[in-house]
Amino acid sequence: MIKKREIWITGFAIFALFFGAGNLILPPFLGMNSGGEWLFVFSGFILTAVFIPILGVFAHANVQGNIYDLGKKASPTFSSMYCFVMYLIAITIPAPRTASVAHEMAIQPFFGSSSLLTSSIYFLLIFVFVMNRSRLLSLIGKFLTPIIVVILVAIILFSITSNPETMRLNVYEVPFVSGILEGYQTFDAIGGVLIGAVIVISLGNRGVKSYDDKKSLITKAGLIAGSGLILVYGGLIFSGATLSTLLPVSGTRTEVLKSLSSQTLGAIGTSFLSVLVALACFTTAVGIVTGTSDYVKEMFKNSQKAYVITAFISCVLGILIGHFQVSFIIKAAIPALMFIYPITIVLILLNVVPKRLTSSLVFKGVVITTLVFSIPDFLGSLNLGHLLDPITQWIPFSTQSLGWVFPAFIVFIFLNVYSQRIKTSNS
Repeated sequence: MIKKREIWITGFAIFALFFGAGNLILPPFLGMNSGGEWLFVFSGFILTAVFIPILGVFAHANVQGNIYDLGKKASPTFSSMYCFVMYLIAITIPAPRTASVAHEMAIQPFFGSSSLLTSSIYFLLIFVFVMNRSRLLSLIGKFLTPIIVVILVAIILFSITSNPETMRLNVYEVPFVSGILEGYQTFDAIGGVLIGAVIVISLGNRGVKSYDDKKSLITKAGLIAGSGLILVYGGLIFSGATLSTLLPVSGTRTEVLKSLSSQTLGAIGTSFLSVLVALACFTTAVGIVTGTSDYVKEMFKNSQKAYVITAFISCVLGILIGHFQVSFIIKAAIPALMFIYPITIVLILLNVVPKRLTSSLVFKGVVITTLVFSIPDFLGSLNLGHLLDPITQWIPFSTQSLGWVFPAFIVFIFLNVYSQRIKTSNS
């Protein structure tokens, strides 16, 4: 019998592992730029920053394996390559970015120290946490997440109860799509498949062994985490929209968040925000490094040495990359996101829909289609999109960098109808 306390602690842990640097700095920026259209941008944002990531956790509740198991129905070779690219991206972009955000918002304003020193101390502490992973869920769920929630609620409440000025006009051409694409920058679809595996393994280490118990606990905890994320994102986006005329229109994402804090909590806002940033970034980085180390450990027949070496290499990369500015890392991440995010989304969806609809043929067809129709978006992020303009002009949603969606859906439907007819004719 699973205790409610265990469900809530796991739910808080999932929330904390998701709620990292990108999650914190992106929503106020969206709210400021969308103004009165904030609800549309919020709807798009939660689609790729909450709904898909939580489905990723649910996918692991069904599979109860690692990332390789999510894609092996398409092809073992493809799945191995996908895992390698996923973990490489995870430890070279989102994990280091947490150190960069923590430095710019929580360290530099007070101490003026170098970003390299910050990233070095930061990833040293992460390495210590990862080496004590058996206590990961307990420490995060019991202590760190409640602190994050309290500070966030304070900022949001002060925002929505202040005397708002007139909201700025929306600057986005299609607010809903802008929200979807900004949700990419949270890396949470990637986080969903990484963190889901971490949760499954951590629960096993804590004595939850049966398939049904794990699935039930993860599903309920995922709903708790998802609900919390929706409330927090809604509050931060609405806060940015409400106070949009008081925020720096040409400011970076971190500058907008700093300004929001000072507008709501005054002089003490910066101190509160510093604690929030440090905790939110740290928990996400711990989850990424732990998930990567778990995967490599399993590849080498549960070798603890492989786990330690992987964690060490990940932390060294974090130190080297994490001292760059946030704006540089965000810009550098766009091509990687346009390449890996569509594939990640379809793998998550294929692992949560009923198994009768996801034969090996369907997996292969949908994955190949997504890969092919993601190429224009990838080239576009490198300013080479004009090379395929004669083709992309005929693809629905291609101008919104979502050209893969419609073809993947059509192939999914077509292959299921085809498979059903084959079964009928053979019976």
